[in-house]
Amino acid sequence: MVRISNLAVIALLGVAGTEAFVASPKFGVSSNTNTLSVTSQAAYFAPSMNQRTQLFMSDSEAVPASTVVRKPDSAVEITLTAPGSATKSAYDRACAEVAKTIDIPGFRKGAKIPPAVIENAMAQKGGKYTLRTQAIQALLNQLLETALKEEHNLEPVGQPSLVTNSDELAAVYKPGEPIEMVVACDVWPDIAWKESQGDQKPYYGLKATYDRKPFDDARFNQAMKDLAERYAETVAAPEGTILAKGDSCVVDMQGFMAGEDGTSKGEPLPDAASGDNVEVILGDGRYMDGLVQGLIGAKVGDTKTIYVSFPEGLRDKTLAGKKAVFDVNVKEANTRTVPAIDDELANKIRPGLDAEGLKAELRKAVDEQDSEEWIEPRNRALAKSLAQVMDVEVPDTLVTQQAREKYAQMMAEFRTQGMEDSEIKKLISPENFSKYKDIQKPDIVDDFKTSMATDEVARLEQLEVPAYQVDEQLAAIKKEANGEDLGDETQLRAKIESTIMRRLVFDFLAENAELDVKYKEEEEFDEKMLEEILQQSMQRESDVEGKATDDEDQIDSEAMDEVTQSETEESEKAEAPPKATGSGADAEANEEDVVDVVEVSTKADAINPELYDKMDPEERAFNILLDLGMIDRTPDPDSADYDKSKDDELASENN
Repeated sequence: MVRISNLAVIALLGVAGTEAFVASPKFGVSSNTNTLSVTSQAAYFAPSMNQRTQLFMSDSEAVPASTVVRKPDSAVEITLTAPGSATKSAYDRACAEVAKTIDIPGFRKGAKIPPAVIENAMAQKGGKYTLRTQAIQALLNQLLETALKEEHNLEPVGQPSLVTNSDELAAVYKPGEPIEMVVACDVWPDIAWKESQGDQKPYYGLKATYDRKPFDDARFNQAMKDLAERYAETVAAPEGTILAKGDSCVVDMQGFMAGEDGTSKGEPLPDAASGDNVEVILGDGRYMDGLVQGLIGAKVGDTKTIYVSFPEGLRDKTLAGKKAVFDVNVKEANTRTVPAIDDELANKIRPGLDAEGLKAELRKAVDEQDSEEWIEPRNRALAKSLAQVMDVEVPDTLVTQQAREKYAQMMAEFRTQGMEDSEIKKLISPENFSKYKDIQKPDIVDDFKTSMATDEVARLEQLEVPAYQVDEQLAAIKKEANGEDLGDETQLRAKIESTIMRRLVFDFLAENAELDVKYKEEEEFDEKMLEEILQQSMQRESDVEGKATDDEDQIDSEAMDEVTQSETEESEKAEAPPKATGSGADAEANEEDVVDVVEVSTKADAINPELYDKMDPEERAFNILLDLGMIDRTPDPDSADYDKSKDDELASENN
């Protein structure tokens, strides 16, 4: 169990997963003023629901039906009524449990002690309503899950809480009399689409705009040429034909490393670099530099000495970039006829395919090679549009969980960038987190809607991920990991499948969307501007270092102009909320803010970014807070070593 100080009250822990929004329901119910710590694994929640009901209800007494009132942001208030037999049974069980642990003069531990005596003893210790509070918690654990799931078909998200203060509720609790309890709870929303025109599906015709590079015509033309070359027809050339560009020949080759002068023969090349009956097509870019040029003008029967250079990128590094000498004997000469890209060739490639269809497929294949540079901008644009056609309220619990994760990641980035722990602590406050959450909420809500929508589109359109694609991705990841432990393979496969499915959904949406594509050429690199920026940066560092030498407690005001207006604003800046790490103007403002904070702070010693790289967000956030001394470990409450005397202190801190 973790004890969190007031400084870290926002609790950058307990975050949800990043692949999708997931929330496990918890049935320990908290009040407005204190936490009732019974969980769904408590004794009251032991066997089946019917057995739990029998713990408190008489055979003749039915559980009254609960009522639900819908609230904004996918929240509900559910009213539960416990009958008299249940309130008495729950109270008696609470007395029996406390009697096992409490010491009361005149009574043996574990003996049957009158409830009034126990209540009086607990009151003297500051726990006036302890028995009744425990009884209320037991009733909630007994009734809440049934009411939510079975009566109202609702899936709880996060921690339910009592609407009425637990002490106030305990004050009116009378064993043997019915009691009404109102619980607030976030619930998982239902899928709901906004109305669409006619019979068109709501996710058809999405309007989205994104930027991308123009289509690579040069690569397309080369691909067309290569395809035609693959279907070239070869016939034997007439005797005495002089080889020209575009022809082909069959040769025997024997190679040698070139001597220091570049022309003499040195050591023989490996057999793989030489060979007999080798076909050589006299075209540009096919072989090592010099081979084709050396064969042009030869005829059958000629033996040519040809000087070549192996490519720099050759896989065999012993030959890469080296010069060599080949003795080449021309055995056959052929002429080649390259066909045009027409309907005849297309039909030959695949029956029923015409030239236009072939070119379209080729264009798509070429474009997909560059897709990594524009597919994400396209998907982001589609996701934004997709979120707008969802009519779903997002539970505040999920918004809070996602905001905590983003906030924790931002703190982790600050630390790995060198920000001092003391500066990070200034940023971590309930007020800062609340403001940060408000800034991030629109993006989090859109992400949640998009996640729900993509799952629903995949279901409605019956999209499936081919198993072989998952296998290929998994094999590639394992190869890249080079033996490193990747954890649970089942979970890894699920993540891979989820990623591929998301791509399938967005490809489907793109095919049925109205996309406005802005083609933009790559901007030329401005070396002069970069030089000016470097000079300014070097000058600024020089000014700061010079001033620090004169007075270590002062920072040169000129260098500080970009990060603060005056020293009197320091406290205000410490209380200001961190900027969102979202998109658009917020993202630009955040980038400036991060740079400012990092430049002002003194770099922490021995920061090792790799320390947190392999941790998941929850583990990373926990370890950062632990390293900063903002949390400490305490024994598990169920442990025999747990010191219960600190419970009141912990409760007061959390309040």
